[in-house]
Amino acid sequence: MNYKVLVIEVNEEFRTEARRELLRRGLAVRDCDNLEEGMAALREDGDIQVVLVNWRSRKSKTSQGTDIEGEVIFHEILKVRFEVNVFLFTKEKDPRKIGGKGLITGYFYKDDRDYDDMYRKITAVVKEKQQAPFFEELVRYASKSNDSWHTPGHSSGDSVKHSPWVSDYYEFFGHNMFASDISVSVPALDSLLDPKPEGVISKAQELAARAFRSKRTYFVTNGTSTSNKILLQTLLKPGEAILLDRNCHKSVHYGIIAAGAEPVYLIPSVNNEYGIFGPIPKKRLYATMDRALDAGKKLKAMILTNCTYDGLIYDLEEIIAEAHKRGLKVIIDEAWFGYANFHPAFYPCAMAAGADYATQSTHKTMSAFSQSSMIHVNDPDFESIEDFFMENYMLYSSTSPGYPMIASLDVARKQMVMEGYRLLSNALQLAEDLREAVNSLDGFRTLEAEDLISEELKGDGIRLDRTKVTVDITQSGYSNKKLEHLLLNEYGIQVEKTTFNTMTFLITIGTTRSKINRLFLALEALSKRKGTSGVLRPAEPLQLVLSEMRYLPRHAFYCDGVFAPVQKCDGRIAAGMVVPYPPGIPILVPGQIITREIITYLSALFEKGVEIHGMQDGFINILTPEEEAELARRGWAISS
Repeated sequence: MNYKVLVIEVNEEFRTEARRELLRRGLAVRDCDNLEEGMAALREDGDIQVVLVNWRSRKSKTSQGTDIEGEVIFHEILKVRFEVNVFLFTKEKDPRKIGGKGLITGYFYKDDRDYDDMYRKITAVVKEKQQAPFFEELVRYASKSNDSWHTPGHSSGDSVKHSPWVSDYYEFFGHNMFASDISVSVPALDSLLDPKPEGVISKAQELAARAFRSKRTYFVTNGTSTSNKILLQTLLKPGEAILLDRNCHKSVHYGIIAAGAEPVYLIPSVNNEYGIFGPIPKKRLYATMDRALDAGKKLKAMILTNCTYDGLIYDLEEIIAEAHKRGLKVIIDEAWFGYANFHPAFYPCAMAAGADYATQSTHKTMSAFSQSSMIHVNDPDFESIEDFFMENYMLYSSTSPGYPMIASLDVARKQMVMEGYRLLSNALQLAEDLREAVNSLDGFRTLEAEDLISEELKGDGIRLDRTKVTVDITQSGYSNKKLEHLLLNEYGIQVEKTTFNTMTFLITIGTTRSKINRLFLALEALSKRKGTSGVLRPAEPLQLVLSEMRYLPRHAFYCDGVFAPVQKCDGRIAAGMVVPYPPGIPILVPGQIITREIITYLSALFEKGVEIHGMQDGFINILTPEEEAELARRGWAISS
């Protein structure tokens, strides 16, 4: 067996006996006589999956007698490793006294001395955790080599494997990919849109819900972009309002258009030294929330991204509690932070912090295939809207989902439950080693949380996900574009993102020591060569030049509009989204008033050759006077 049981027991007789009997039955065991040593074992040994602990224990080796008991012990264990299963092993008889408050998996009375029962229950719990029911059923079905008289047309690869023209396609992906790419015509593999209660998709989603601390989990096979749209259209009726970071993913903006909702924008913090938009300051967030409610807006929800692209982590618990006080549902986009529940360095995840919903790009930071996503639900009112949620789920989902993608979600969950802590501990160590190595070079410096957050975030409890390593290249002598080009073309290293004077590298559970050292050696070589760009000048101050919304984005979006020179658009209304890259934040959304300040800003960017989505040769799409008059006639103007 590849997992271990940790026995924390003060009494030497019972500790020795439990260790001996479990070893005799084939389990790997570690043991100690105090909680402090137990916590150290949990931190250092990612193979521990089960903890056997007495109701009473000693805090440390030096404690006199038992000085900690019950729920306090359970909480201490789960603060370090939430995914482990805790079994109570005690002489305490009264079940009312030893209530575990849902924190423990099971109970054994010491004087029963029934180690066979203990073995069976421990192995059963771990066996269930390490299941991947959908993946296993898919493998079973594919291995049968049944003749396919249904979709897809490649028929397990038979249409291509002997082709004189495209057999290389079959050879590249291999037999198993084609054999596992099957359709909803196979009952054994269940239906993503209508899973049977006892089907393998339902079982896989139930296991994912337990792993990610949600009441319900839904698999999505067309990305977290779709997950966000499903939730927005479920929670918002036309005309209702939502708080959102202006710097959120574009799927949120499009989801608001689809839902017919009113956006209430939150302006992110700005770090001009490094060209980074950060989290929303708490004071600004609460004030915006209150202003919207005082103005009579039908504010129903809030969506935030945690952590940010650059790895900055909100103090979610306080923010969510404040939103709930005001009657808002909270959605957290965890595209870059799906692993947060599997290591205390990242706790709490959105579900643990009290969010009603979380969307998660399982493919971005874990081992799922691209576009594989999950929606996690903890909303206490979800049952009342579940049918409507499912309508929206089906509205955005394909009736022919990719079965390998569903399998990858199942396996990604299994991996994180069984070895996520160990893998993340390794990733964190590699990240620290990379930071130390890079900081030894001339011209390169890794940034810490205090470098990344702006003054307005001080005191907001912002932390840094240290697996996101941002390197300051100001003194390197290279521009960001030149350095990115050299790393890719001379050293085969692809960077995650850049600003004018930084580069960001993601350390994932798939990062190896070899990759870390290859990156260091490349940067070392470039450091010795020294670029010719001199010291990079600070970028011009980042701006989010915003203006009022005149109409709901949905109403303006469905107008035809007309393209006009941006210089002649003062006072007009945007009919499309206008997004400069960088930073990738919409300066204009449909229904927004175009001001002289916005025109000046966009014109300056255009003259500098900045890529601007939604602008063509200096022209942008605006509402015609007739369209504006029609929207006003229908009473669709937004009251400020």
